[in-house]
Amino acid sequence: MKIATFNINGVNKRLENLLAWLATAAPDIVCLQELKATDGQFPKGAIEAAGYGAVWRGQAAWNGVAILARDSEPVITRVELPGDPSDTQSRYIEAAVNGILIASLYAPNGNPQPGPKFDYKLAWHARLNLHAAELFETGLPVVLAGDYNVVPEPRDIYPTRSYDDNALVQPESRAELQRLLDQGWLDALRKVYPEEQLFTFWDYRRNRWQRDAGLRLDHVLLSRKLTRRLNGAGIDREVRGLGNASDHAPVWITLRD
Repeated sequence: MKIATFNINGVNKRLENLLAWLATAAPDIVCLQELKATDGQFPKGAIEAAGYGAVWRGQAAWNGVAILARDSEPVITRVELPGDPSDTQSRYIEAAVNGILIASLYAPNGNPQPGPKFDYKLAWHARLNLHAAELFETGLPVVLAGDYNVVPEPRDIYPTRSYDDNALVQPESRAELQRLLDQGWLDALRKVYPEEQLFTFWDYRRNRWQRDAGLRLDHVLLSRKLTRRLNGAGIDREVRGLGNASDHAPVWITLRD
């Protein structure tokens, strides 16, 4: 089974890119983030024509998450992160697919910091950690995949001082992600590539793609029941270099049957 996460940065604007990648990479399950489309604007027909069932939670102009399943229909279990009924941002969706519980998440960016956006970011991550702990304790096979908007450690960002004040690299942000990992979740990409410098995001500005000035923001975390099944992972970097590309590249893992 091949499971991928892809911050598409506008599902309709980059639909041709998405469909081409689906045809080439053939993932079994895909977590999408940053749809930038309302529920009614989601391109359900085109994705179904490509062979994928889908569930999604959209939002006008910003945010939005989805889960796609090849030759299958995901069964929604949750469309929002618990813990704050007043939070209306579309950043989390959860569904059962072929015996695995899949979560697609799009964590807040948190900039500028300090300030209310950074406070919201930390509170959101704390809510994620609480929910993830409950999922982990069930013992079920669970995947938490998406754009976490956290650079886990210094080697996950190109050499620079320009991000020193950015919310993505702050100690508080990294601490929230580490608390999640400390529950027992496995960072699949880092497990497969324990020493390499890995990037999944390259900003459009200042020729960062051309200079390979990237960050690792997109992560696939596995519950204990799935760690023994992990047998591969990768980043489809070439997708970032295509015309009209998202500023993120797809990240994928493979699991043994």
